[in-house]
Amino acid sequence: MVRTLVLSGAKSRTERELVRQWTESTYGDGRAQVVPDGARELAGALDAAAPDTTVVPVRVVWPPDERASSDEPSLSDLFSLSPRRRGVRHARARLRGWSADRARVVAGDAATLSDLRREGDQEVGSPDGSGFVAFVRRRATLACDRAERRLTGDRYKVPRLMAEQIVASTAVARRAADLAGELGLTPDEVLAKTSDCLEEMAAVQSPPAIEAFRSVMSPLHRKAWDVDVDTSSLERLREQGRRRPLIFLPSHRSYADPLVLAEVLHAHDFPRNHVLGGDNLAFWPLGTLGRRAGIVFIRRSFGDDAIYKFAVREYLGHLLDKRFNLEWYIEGGRTRTGKLRPPKYGLLRYLVDAAAQLEPDSPGRDPLLVPVSLHYDQLHEVGALAAEQGGAGKKAEGLGWLAGYMRDQQRRIGSARVRFGEPLPLRAALDEAGEGRSQLEKVAFRIAVGINRATPVTPTSVVTFALLGAGGRALTFEQVRAVVEPVRRLLERVPAIGDLGSDEALEDTLERLVSVGVAERFDGGPQAVWSIDSDRHHVAAFYRNGVLHHLLTRAVLEMALLTIVDTDLPQDEALEACWGTALELRDLLKFDFFFSRKREYRDELLAELDRLAPDWKDVLGTPGGAAEMLGRAELLVAPRTLLPFVESQWVVATVLAEQDGALEDRGPFLDACTGLGQQWWRQQRLHGADVVSRELFSTALRAAENRALLGVDATPAARAAWRDEVAGVRDQLRRVAEREHALRSEVFDAPAQR
Repeated sequence: MVRTLVLSGAKSRTERELVRQWTESTYGDGRAQVVPDGARELAGALDAAAPDTTVVPVRVVWPPDERASSDEPSLSDLFSLSPRRRGVRHARARLRGWSADRARVVAGDAATLSDLRREGDQEVGSPDGSGFVAFVRRRATLACDRAERRLTGDRYKVPRLMAEQIVASTAVARRAADLAGELGLTPDEVLAKTSDCLEEMAAVQSPPAIEAFRSVMSPLHRKAWDVDVDTSSLERLREQGRRRPLIFLPSHRSYADPLVLAEVLHAHDFPRNHVLGGDNLAFWPLGTLGRRAGIVFIRRSFGDDAIYKFAVREYLGHLLDKRFNLEWYIEGGRTRTGKLRPPKYGLLRYLVDAAAQLEPDSPGRDPLLVPVSLHYDQLHEVGALAAEQGGAGKKAEGLGWLAGYMRDQQRRIGSARVRFGEPLPLRAALDEAGEGRSQLEKVAFRIAVGINRATPVTPTSVVTFALLGAGGRALTFEQVRAVVEPVRRLLERVPAIGDLGSDEALEDTLERLVSVGVAERFDGGPQAVWSIDSDRHHVAAFYRNGVLHHLLTRAVLEMALLTIVDTDLPQDEALEACWGTALELRDLLKFDFFFSRKREYRDELLAELDRLAPDWKDVLGTPGGAAEMLGRAELLVAPRTLLPFVESQWVVATVLAEQDGALEDRGPFLDACTGLGQQWWRQQRLHGADVVSRELFSTALRAAENRALLGVDATPAARAAWRDEVAGVRDQLRRVAEREHALRSEVFDAPAQR
């Protein structure tokens, strides 16, 4: 009696012969029966088999040539990894000159028929019949996928039959029945609509599509940047990814971000991520190819569509349960300012809900959240991003846009830096955040803090920090260096890329900024001077803002010390006064920057105080002690770090204070802010043209909304109080700037010689 059923996925005569030979050599003649995986043949074999019969799924694999992981994909790779449902492999193998010796028969994990019936009953509620046959076929496909990955590597971890598996699940059917009761539909109607939604969004990955996508899309990044990766954390991530799914959450600076990260993970043999993105990029051919290469195109907005939300949640739950890695951009869109945008919580909420409804022993119950920093020396698209801050419309994505973007990306402009932050287990992050409405917000902010901490400092960001801080004046080389050197020393403890420790390195950075039109150099006088034209302030600020979060704690400390300069408080009271100022600034700027939790924030400020004045416990609280400590600073960074954001709030608060009633239409309001900002810049009432930014104005509106200043209940007095509070902080920053100029007058006023 046959004790083994070999379930064969062979699709050609050659493959069928290879499976027959493998079966005979493995089990001996007559001891195993080869069964095609067609539904009719498989149903008959399963019905006739005894409960203790072993079912072994097998597949023929034609591995591609060995090559370095960074090599360009070739057309022959697409042939070698072609879809198994097409019966043309043998012809393609002959075209390439392969013999059957190249092929490999791989066997998936075996299971007894009784075990399969029990599991099928649990999953689909059907221990026999057509539902059970479909379940066995899906299990065979997945088992062979795992076996094939052992041959080809983890990078080809491919999900299959997504919609069918999800809709066939008894757990999903139970939840669909609950939703049907809420919507007044039948469970079958909900499942049918869910299936349609899944077919719309689900990525149907295939190895040839992955390779084709890499080949087609590589011009978008390979010629523009060298990719620099900190590989020290990748090995640990790969090991953790074998036990639970990884959720990669990168910063979003460029359209090329997913391509750069995908190449890094591919080169290090990670399975391809399911990248969750907006359907605005689902146009042909990007959408057609991308969906088969792991991109999940989700509607940009699905409002009150309960079934679509249900489908998204069930899809994420399925991916988590099967330990597929995910990726999305928590900012929701590319940064326009070069600084992290406030996070969006929607997909994070679906992830949390999806994980919670999995079985307790599922690896997807506790995925690992991985902050990722993507940082570039320069971006071709930064000009368009800067223009949008001034009110220019965003160009719609399409085939023409794609062609233009590809053309721009042919010129090399430096390096792309990829850094991985400290991973966060989801369950622990939720527990630490505590229950309540702000739970997700706290988790998202921890991710953002992780991204910022992993973001390296670049020479471009430090030099633009120096030039933009000059308030419109041109600087000599010595004056630039007088800012760059102390900043460089302040940042010695954080990740850094590039060298600014020599005159040659500094001048090289300045000249690169000139060559791309960010800065200009004037040589008509006795000394060369560098400056940034007002029409390039937004571009320069994009690069400068990449370093600000590393200077934030020092800037807040300077402001805190300034508030007690003219006081005569004992040490304890002086320290508490500083802490109070720090908390006020934290509240004022909490939508512009990502601050640590209060306890960590206080520890960070004390550590910064130790760096500024190791003997602060002896000095603080003495007459003139705060002023003395401020005088020890090589450079006061608060104005250059905080003033653009405080002044943008000042513009918004001023316009809002003159607004009658509730703010209902934000478009005209932002136009009014832009107009006032441009006027004030021309009157030199603002520190820089980069203050006039719709992105910053929108962030300031979020701060106003948080203070309940936009609704019908907002009083003129409350709005005026916010305006005055912001104006007061601005005035303090201006005083810090004046103090800085007085301390460094010998550098900034005297005509230095090189």
